[in-house]
Amino acid sequence: MDGPAQRTDIGESHEVLRPRRQCLPLVVASPHSGSSYPADFLARSRLDPLMLRRSEDSFVDEIFAAAPGLGVPLLRALFPRAYVDPNREPYELDPSMFDEPLPDYVNSSSPRVAAGLGTVARVVANGAEIYKGKLTLDDALRRIERCYRPYHDALAGLLAETRAQFGACLLLDCHSMPSSAQNWGRDPRVPTMDIVLGDCHGSACAPEVTECATEVLRAAGYRVGRNKPYSGGYVTRHYSRPREGLHCLQIEINRRLYMDEARIERTAGLDRLAKRMPELIRHLGQLDLQGA
Repeated sequence: MDGPAQRTDIGESHEVLRPRRQCLPLVVASPHSGSSYPADFLARSRLDPLMLRRSEDSFVDEIFAAAPGLGVPLLRALFPRAYVDPNREPYELDPSMFDEPLPDYVNSSSPRVAAGLGTVARVVANGAEIYKGKLTLDDALRRIERCYRPYHDALAGLLAETRAQFGACLLLDCHSMPSSAQNWGRDPRVPTMDIVLGDCHGSACAPEVTECATEVLRAAGYRVGRNKPYSGGYVTRHYSRPREGLHCLQIEINRRLYMDEARIERTAGLDRLAKRMPELIRHLGQLDLQGA
């Protein structure tokens, strides 16, 4: 153990928990566990706060809270995913949400936008519409500049620092999934997964990274799947350059393992998961990423 975090860097959008000394070539990030809801956003929403929180990866940052004590920085978003989503391109926006035409640089035709889950989401995870009326483009751009960009600046900086120190770096991008996420179209004879690892079907990291994570988590008693239904989002695709020593692995944890999904409350399973994650971090941090 490297001891508790030496200091905390806090911005409007994010928090970086740094170890006293980084001793593993790993960065842990939680982009969707933020729960600080701006008052003006709540006033514009047709949904109550509990409904809005359905889109959060609640408490995921707590599951990985041991990272700084193991010599690994932990980045966590403070803003909620329903407000602006850092796991999207900067400008994936739905024209139907705005009271004015959108500029040409906006990506309005992505599958995420079509599903209502762009950079500024139209719906929460269960499909309920978020807003009472139209938004202005300026509002969306302010969210991107105040929250999205500082989060990504912090993430890019941590990855660059880590790669400069160790010659290579692994980003563990941490998420949770609703227990119902795997039910659609699923063969009832096949058990649902406790954890799904996404490596963009092998393109986001060296094979030994995914294999190591799979072995450690299965040894801990979890059912582990790969790339289905989550193969990796924007962060995983955007930052991964394995040939240059930058590897990314997305981890999705089934919420039924650690929380009451209806009430969005922690259960005893959260502590059990949190006690298992240091072993995962240590094993991933010991991989030879330069030779991978």
